[in-house]
Amino acid sequence: MNIIVKPYGSDLCYCRPDTTWERENKDLYSHECVNEWHWTPILFARISKAGKCISPKFASRYYDGLNFGALLYIGGIQTAYASCADHTSVLPMPLYNPAVVESEGNIIEILKNGEPIFRSETDSLQAIEDAICKASELTSLRIGDFVAVELAPSALLTERKEGSLDFKATFCENEIFSFKIIF
Repeated sequence: MNIIVKPYGSDLCYCRPDTTWERENKDLYSHECVNEWHWTPILFARISKAGKCISPKFASRYYDGLNFGALLYIGGIQTAYASCADHTSVLPMPLYNPAVVESEGNIIEILKNGEPIFRSETDSLQAIEDAICKASELTSLRIGDFVAVELAPSALLTERKEGSLDFKATFCENEIFSFKIIF
């Protein structure tokens, strides 16, 4: 199982190993060498049909569920290493039916210590379907893979000097993840 990421503002994709998948809302304990965490919100889909070089016309046939999450990056080091730390791909379950994500009026909100740091209304699956097409140009998608598209540029989430923080997200007024980052 791979986590294939289409970075914000890029047509290229990269893969994160499955060891980065945080699936249980466990608190993240920062290693002493980590002084800051960066983050970006994502929309991700689970691949339900294997494919390669998927056409935009058929992209909707290759996934069965979606959700919102976040990718965490260790700040101050090279990107390849920054994206491989364990439990830094926050891909919450269960997944939503694509029709729910496409419905007007549904809000994704991500909070840091109770304050909103990202908020968006969802009404289109275009971004995830574009990401599936781009990812499948160079990578064979397999059943069970995840394709994630970053919804905003990476930004500083916290620094060691700020101490621990609560990181939480809601979609359709349901909590989709909630955990602490502890220094």
